[in-house]
Amino acid sequence: MPTMEVDGKKITWEGRKMILQACLDQGVTLPHYCYHQGLSIVASCRICLVEVETPNPKDPSQLMKIPKLVPACQTPAADGMKVHSKSPKAISNQKAVMEFLLINHPLDCPVCDQAGECYLQDYSYQYGRAESRFEEDKAKKPKKDIGPHVLLYSDRCIMCTRCVRFTREISGTGELAVFGRGFREEIDVFQGRALDNPLSGNVVDICPVGALLDKDFLFTQRVWFLQQTPSISPFTSGGENIFIEHTQGRVYRIKPRFNKDINQWWISDDVRYGWKFIHQNRLRTPLSRRPGAAVEPTWDQAIGRLEQIFKKAVTETGPGSIALVFSPFDATEEMFLAAKWIRGLDPQAWLTLNPPPIVGQDQVFKNPSTGAVNYVLRAEKAPNRRGAEKVLAYFGGHTCTLTELGTKIKAGQMAAALVIADPFAQHDAWLGELMSGLENLAVLSTRPDGLVERAAVSLPVCTWAEKDGVFENHAGRIQPFQKAIAPLEGTRSAGEVFWDLLSETGVYSAATVRATMAQAGLSEYAEITMPRRGKQVELMQFAEL
Repeated sequence: MPTMEVDGKKITWEGRKMILQACLDQGVTLPHYCYHQGLSIVASCRICLVEVETPNPKDPSQLMKIPKLVPACQTPAADGMKVHSKSPKAISNQKAVMEFLLINHPLDCPVCDQAGECYLQDYSYQYGRAESRFEEDKAKKPKKDIGPHVLLYSDRCIMCTRCVRFTREISGTGELAVFGRGFREEIDVFQGRALDNPLSGNVVDICPVGALLDKDFLFTQRVWFLQQTPSISPFTSGGENIFIEHTQGRVYRIKPRFNKDINQWWISDDVRYGWKFIHQNRLRTPLSRRPGAAVEPTWDQAIGRLEQIFKKAVTETGPGSIALVFSPFDATEEMFLAAKWIRGLDPQAWLTLNPPPIVGQDQVFKNPSTGAVNYVLRAEKAPNRRGAEKVLAYFGGHTCTLTELGTKIKAGQMAAALVIADPFAQHDAWLGELMSGLENLAVLSTRPDGLVERAAVSLPVCTWAEKDGVFENHAGRIQPFQKAIAPLEGTRSAGEVFWDLLSETGVYSAATVRATMAQAGLSEYAEITMPRRGKQVELMQFAEL
């Protein structure tokens, strides 16, 4: 394995890598602005210039100093090389670059959303001068609304061109470009166009300063108060890895979490902005409806009535008269417990799946130059259809489609059904129509929808951000997610509900259920471990996520 020395520290790497990337992979930080591992290398910011000693081609045992500073982001790492980023020459360059970048930069850190995760702010402290020598007036540039999600503060821009390269190389839409020259140079959209591609929010993530800001997050929270919890997107079947950023029980934004095989450094705007339902229009208390009245029972009373309804239906109507409708938005552990409970009441109970919503076709984003696939936006908008199908296959027996279940209800063959509702409204009208002829309907839902209004018993359950579990994406990859915030007061996870119905001992735990599933023959759930929980948002980490 090749080895080089960086400021006295030994660095190893595999394959062909640039000096900067080899250092970052080993936790050695070199200053950089324009470099991003997922984009082409332009070496324009010049703050990563280093002194290099490289083996002499004629005598490899001797080192030969390259006479000028070289960009670490664009210089291949070589075995035996020595790199100096703290030499007087390198430090002088870093100070000069910082002084140049700050000449026209406004002193608005106290009101800038990027404060706390800003490369310019951090490098100014580490490499900048204590005071400015620039006495002339700063060049002022306007704030621009460049798309439905993004604002451009032009006077903060350092012309790293990450955003321009993203729209050309990743989204392939090319809305952004560099206009003008010299101090008049600036980033802008082409006239008559907006930054509105399905991946537009990623330019905010990769901007190293406060030039590109998210309208949705603008002036809502300081980043040093936020906690990061690793999770999986519940909005598509792609299984995108994300961070939920939250504080004091409230989610403030979703950020991408690097996964080389699934979403790399990117997420779609659907994933980024789809979380608002967590704090909106939530069902907060159990409901029990009897002829002429609706009451709010305690949780124990509601669960007792639900169990009573289904036991009575089996006793009076016979086997095969009750049904369970899974949601492809629920964790696999919860579906397993639900199926186990209802099959315990009636081995011939019908199991079915609420079909996942499909919106258009898959959108594939490729690099126009290389043809490499950067990101796939899945048309299937549910995270766990494969997990639901696996549970259905495991329990077998009486399974049917939702349409077939509706036919049985209309024919008077069903006495009771339990529906785990989707957190969104795609199937409300259809499900309501299918269940309209059923008197004994029970619903687990996050929101007071049409199904809840029809149900004899309704139980308020958590969103994915308020519980642990696993999702299985379209390709069969099982990935865990963690509880980010405490459940809304009055709600429980669906897993807890069925844990109580099964009269299991101890506190409900998704890990315990996975162990049970593995013992029952679903061995793929045996070795799943949760990713490391995030701490407070750390400075300098966002370009490498």
